[in-house]
Amino acid sequence: MRNDKSETAESTKVVLMGKPPRYLPPIRHCMSSTQLASTAEVVFDGHGGIDAALFVRENILRFILEDSHFPICVNKAIKSAFLRADHAFADAASLDSSSGTTALTALIFGRMMLIANAGDCRAVLGKRGKAVELSKDHKPDSFSERPRIEKLGGVVYDGYLNGQLSVARAIGDWHMKDPEGSSSPLSAEPELQDMVLNEEDEFLILGCDGLWDVMSSQCAVTIARKELMLHNDPERCSRELVREALKRNTCDNLTVVTVCFSPDPPPALEIPKFQFKRCISAESLDLLQDLLDSNI
Repeated sequence: MRNDKSETAESTKVVLMGKPPRYLPPIRHCMSSTQLASTAEVVFDGHGGIDAALFVRENILRFILEDSHFPICVNKAIKSAFLRADHAFADAASLDSSSGTTALTALIFGRMMLIANAGDCRAVLGKRGKAVELSKDHKPDSFSERPRIEKLGGVVYDGYLNGQLSVARAIGDWHMKDPEGSSSPLSAEPELQDMVLNEEDEFLILGCDGLWDVMSSQCAVTIARKELMLHNDPERCSRELVREALKRNTCDNLTVVTVCFSPDPPPALEIPKFQFKRCISAESLDLLQDLLDSNI
């Protein structure tokens, strides 16, 4: 794997804390090409048992690579793979089809990055210190999900889909879905976001809702950037985000993945210098300075 950001992501680390059966390690898959390198990261948040998360973890990348649209149209391949995983899980007789999982994937092909999300995990880009959300949280009462749910005959009660599930999109949970081929209030179809990485794009944070329940996207980016400036170690950065979420008394387990796009630490931010017309007297400035000095 090259260290040139224009070719591929530099490194990826994950930190898991909480009950291991519920939050599984991300999948890593790399393949070579004469034109570019690629990498994939996937984070799952299982519920109702571990069967769905385990099944999707073992099969999702294979489904993507086997899809007829891959690699010509990766967007279609990923959507198709999510739905195929959903239906294949329903057909797996030895598994509990009432188990479910959310899924968040980040695929990087050279300078192209594609995010696919079904559920309430979140992908956040660190762009020169600013947080850019690359996925939507699929909560049942969200502005985009509630109309879709109600149009398909579902209800949202106290923030829960049909009073049972706190997410509007997930793979599995077939006790809440109509027969295969029918549209259901609970959807396995991912939302996609693609972009071209540039020199301002420094790192990516993938996290389950246990992180975002207690921390804004901007807060996470600020913490991550501060850590990476010190050591540029994505694993230590992930651990610090986990520790901070625990300090804030998150009520959920935690999975955090940090992907760095460069072998070098993020540079110090330049503070813009502005020229202001002075609207205060010299005496008042001296008084203000004295007050500031007395509080140091």
